[in-house]
Amino acid sequence: MALLNDMDLSHLTGQRVGSTTLLKEIARGSMGAVFIGFQSNLKRQIAVKVLPKSILTPQNARLFQQEAELAAFLSHPNIIPVYEIGDAGEFLFISMQYVKGKSLSYYINRAHKNPLPSKKILPLKTTFSIIISILKALEYAHHNSIIHRDIKPGNILIENYEKRPIIVDFGLAKVVQKPDETSSMIVGTPLYIAPEQILKKDVDGRADIYSTAMMLRKMLIPIPLFPGLKSAEEILRFKIKQKDKLFTQKVSEITPELNEEIDRILIKALSFKPESRYAACREFREHLELYARSFIKK
Repeated sequence: MALLNDMDLSHLTGQRVGSTTLLKEIARGSMGAVFIGFQSNLKRQIAVKVLPKSILTPQNARLFQQEAELAAFLSHPNIIPVYEIGDAGEFLFISMQYVKGKSLSYYINRAHKNPLPSKKILPLKTTFSIIISILKALEYAHHNSIIHRDIKPGNILIENYEKRPIIVDFGLAKVVQKPDETSSMIVGTPLYIAPEQILKKDVDGRADIYSTAMMLRKMLIPIPLFPGLKSAEEILRFKIKQKDKLFTQKVSEITPELNEEIDRILIKALSFKPESRYAACREFREHLELYARSFIKK
């Protein structure tokens, strides 16, 4: 089976998909390649995510259709709008709104590289605003029985004009995986994935809570989440071995502008056992909102 990163998709440029012509590839990841497209009937640019069938099993191709249909049902200001899904013969596709902006990972990495110690993380008000908006979107999705499964900075777009965070790739982490049932492939991103996903147990919305909390920790400190661990396998094994003893330092010890209350919030949200976490995004969000109002300077 071919790997997406090794595939030449340049021949798709100029190809017509429904009413849309693919113009150029602009991004690529485990969930597919993204093209800018021009939708002729509405005279607008849109984004088209392409998943070559050669990287999917027949079962996962069917799953893609189901997950994409569910994602298309979602309508929320912090979730990417899906316009159309389909089968173009060589590939499956999802067309969606083209958002002019950069990923949250871009802004986090840019801050971490700042030579000024006080600028090595995003402003705290900005960080809490982004995470609270993401939790509102996840709360809405979970209410509609849809779990993301791969919340991470690379799947959050920050729109240029209003700086609105927008979640992309809803449900697609469930689709792209190796074909054989005995594969050790883990669906998700090692830094952010919940323990139950690593152990291939049943997953519910609390997995998204864990991933969002891990992303929040990443945003609140100017150092790597797991310094010294290089490979995905090392990170995954470390998470399972350490359970609730992942971190030797509290966030409040690394970032002195924060106090121990944020440590208590993160410890709960990052609990190894799902039943020890916040039961729902709303509970997590409300605790963060109260913390931001009480302790974050204007």
